[in-house]
Amino acid sequence: MTTIRTPAKIIPRAFPGIKPEEVQEIIVNSRITTYPPETIICRENEIEYVFYMVLEGDFEVTKVINNSEVRLLKSLSAGDFFGEMALIHNAPRAATVKSKTNAIMLELDKDGFNRVLKRSPSVAMAMVREISNRLRQNDQMAIEDLRMRASELADAYQKLAEQELVRREFLSNVAHELRTPLMVASGYLHAIQKGMFAGEQLNSTINTISRNVDQITTLANDLLFLQEIDLVLPEFQPVDVIAVVNDVINKYEAKAQARQVTIKVKGDSGVSKIRGDAQSLERAVAALVDNAIKFSASDSEVEIRFTEQGRYVRISVEDHGIGISPEIRPRIFDRFFHLDKNGDQLYSGLGIGLSITRQVIQQHQGVLDVESEADKGSKFTMSLLKWR
Repeated sequence: MTTIRTPAKIIPRAFPGIKPEEVQEIIVNSRITTYPPETIICRENEIEYVFYMVLEGDFEVTKVINNSEVRLLKSLSAGDFFGEMALIHNAPRAATVKSKTNAIMLELDKDGFNRVLKRSPSVAMAMVREISNRLRQNDQMAIEDLRMRASELADAYQKLAEQELVRREFLSNVAHELRTPLMVASGYLHAIQKGMFAGEQLNSTINTISRNVDQITTLANDLLFLQEIDLVLPEFQPVDVIAVVNDVINKYEAKAQARQVTIKVKGDSGVSKIRGDAQSLERAVAALVDNAIKFSASDSEVEIRFTEQGRYVRISVEDHGIGISPEIRPRIFDRFFHLDKNGDQLYSGLGIGLSITRQVIQQHQGVLDVESEADKGSKFTMSLLKWR
């Protein structure tokens, strides 16, 4: 049986929290259009200014991968909507949408949306909020898909020594990680430009933009570091690992205090200098300390310990937090893999830190070991060659 949705039912789903009179305002400024099967409603990479709500019919959403493969992302039916970014940002369509059956659409263009905003500014808040949620959901699916493809491609590229192609695939993954904070910040900025916020609400919005920009900056810096470590082999020098660790502790002390976590240094305070690059080793240690703080329970300790064993200096970072379950342990060093949630606890992160640590240790001809038990904590140990 064909499903039909009325505009009055779809619009509150697209703009949660708006008032009944605002629903009517949107209907008045929209148009209803019918389409036959196999009609392309919007095409990937084209710029247009229409937001679509499906009243009747079925659609498929596809995207071109690697310039050749057309991949089905999802299917749409009555009650679904798409193209909301077109109303507030001059960005090209991210995918192609084609009708599979006879279809009826409620369409709101940019001019109509602007007319609605003049009378109903709360629609702007609902729009930005919904776009943020949709981008996060869509990007998580896309990132997971890219992780699977990157794993398959990595084996083939390693055999063929096509390192340049691997880097391009990696940059494609990074672009997806950048998209959410970039679009969220952009959406809020456009709303600010239209004068939608004032007072404390404006301050809160600016703080949100700042957090997203900081996330973009961090990812960009990590990306540059990963590219440099691939292409440039530093000249190793004698490195005082105790000084490196102390610098990291100074940088992360505030974050630890905010989470009620204490960082303690234990073990031999007179260990030998190691053969390495201080800057990259600091990044490797920082990634371990950052993770240890993030996944620790409140009122617990992160312990950093120095020991010497034969030709190696060993630096271990141990927390007493959630630990690593056996199911995800094989993936913790994959680029872009990160734990989003544990129970009711949500975790931010881009899934690059442990990848950086492993790559730095490999470049130093060292060893990185991990011991962990779910709900009891984790211990990462770096073994690095002594200078002499």
